[in-house]
Amino acid sequence: MPHKILMPALSPTMTEGKLSKWVKKEGDTVKAGQVIAEIETDKATMEVEAVDEGILAKILVAEGTEGVAVNTLIGILLEEGETATELDNVAAPKAPPAVKKEEVPAAEKADPTKPATAPVAAANNGSRIFASPLAKRLAKEKGIDLASVKGSGPHGRIVKSDLDKAPAAVASAPKAATAVPVSAGPNAKELADAYGIPYELVPNSGVRKVIARRLTESKQQVPHFYLTIDCEIDALLNLRKQLNEGADSYKLSVNDFVIKATATALAKFPKANVSWTDEAIVQYTRADVSVAVATDNGLITPIIKDAATKSLKDISNEMKDLGLRARDGKLKPQEFQGGTISVSNLGMFGIRAFSAIINPPQAAILAVGAGEQRAVVKDGQVKIANVMTVTASFDHRAIDGAVGAEYLQVFKKLIENPMGLIL
Repeated sequence: MPHKILMPALSPTMTEGKLSKWVKKEGDTVKAGQVIAEIETDKATMEVEAVDEGILAKILVAEGTEGVAVNTLIGILLEEGETATELDNVAAPKAPPAVKKEEVPAAEKADPTKPATAPVAAANNGSRIFASPLAKRLAKEKGIDLASVKGSGPHGRIVKSDLDKAPAAVASAPKAATAVPVSAGPNAKELADAYGIPYELVPNSGVRKVIARRLTESKQQVPHFYLTIDCEIDALLNLRKQLNEGADSYKLSVNDFVIKATATALAKFPKANVSWTDEAIVQYTRADVSVAVATDNGLITPIIKDAATKSLKDISNEMKDLGLRARDGKLKPQEFQGGTISVSNLGMFGIRAFSAIINPPQAAILAVGAGEQRAVVKDGQVKIANVMTVTASFDHRAIDGAVGAEYLQVFKKLIENPMGLIL
C-alpha cells in the first residue's frame, strides 16, 4: 500500500516549517534512511530521512513552500509493483491558508471592462478619502489636507507623487507637536520609498526571524547587568603552543580554553549555573556551554555538553564538528537546544570588548574579546602582557552582582593558570 510522507516535527516546539528542498524527485527509488528532503525550521535547515522504501510517486508540496504545518501530507511512496492508480486512495493535503492582503475598498477595485477614469478630487461631499497608507503618513507629517488633493491613482486614489505636486496653499494650519510612539513611525522600506533611497529586499529566513524575536524578548523581559574583567593570557598562549606542537589529532584554539574555563568555573562555583522561573530558581548540576557560531542564516549556538568533564582535545574536536555542521545547517535539535550558559567570542575579528544579549532561559553569557598586548602594572613597574577582556551579561533575577563577580574571579583564575584546565 502507498506510504504517506508527512511533514515531520523536527523539534519539540516546531509547529510548521518551510519545505526548502526535495533531494529526491518524482520517480526516484528511495531506500529507508536516505535523505529525501530538507526542512527549514525556526532554528535551522535539517535533513529528512525516509522511513520506508519505495518509489517517490507523488510530491504534493513543492519545494520552497513556507508555513507547512507538522503532519501535513507532503509526498507519497509506492511499493514495488504498485501503480499510479493507488494514489487515488490517498487524500491530498489541504492547501495552506493564503496570506491575507490589505483589503481594497470596492470603490477602488478596477473593472477590466471599463476604461480608467480621469483623476477626481479626493473629497466628495464628506465621503471617505482614498489614499495609500504612505500618502496618509506623509500628508500627516507635512500637514497637508488630503481633502484638497487630487489623486492620480485608480479611481482618484491619492499616492505619494500627488503630495509632491500639492501646492503650499493646501497645507493646513500647524498643529501643536504631540508625542508619537516609536512604533507608529514609518519602517525602513517606507522611508526608502519616500526619499528615493535605492535598496534591495533580502527575505528573512526562519532562523533570522526567531533570532529577532528571542533577542527582543530577552532585552525587554530579562533585567541584564554587566560585569567586565581583564585576563592575562600569556601562560595560556604558551601552554597552547606546547600542546599543539606535540599533537597530531587536534589543534587547540584560545576559544577551546575559554569553553573549558567557562564550564569548570561553573562546576567550582555552581551558584552561577542557574536559570530563573517564577516558581523557583533552576539549579543545574551539569555545565553545558552553548557556543555562538555565525552562519549564513544567522547565529546558532551548538552545545558542548558537560564541558567541565571533557579534555581540551575532546572539546576542540567536538567544537570543530559542531561548527562545521552548524554552518551547513545539519545540526540535530538536541545539539543546539538547551545549554546552561553561552559563550560569544569576537576576538578573531579584533573586537576588544563588547556585551552580549542573554540567550533565555539561560541566565548568563560571556562576551570574549581579542587577546592583545597591553601595558600592565606589576610590582610598581609597567610591563607588557597579552590581555583578553571578558564581559559577562547576567540575569539579575537569578544572579546577584556579588555572585556574578565571584564567578568571574574563578573564571579569571582558571584562564591565567591554565594548568588547572588539563589536570
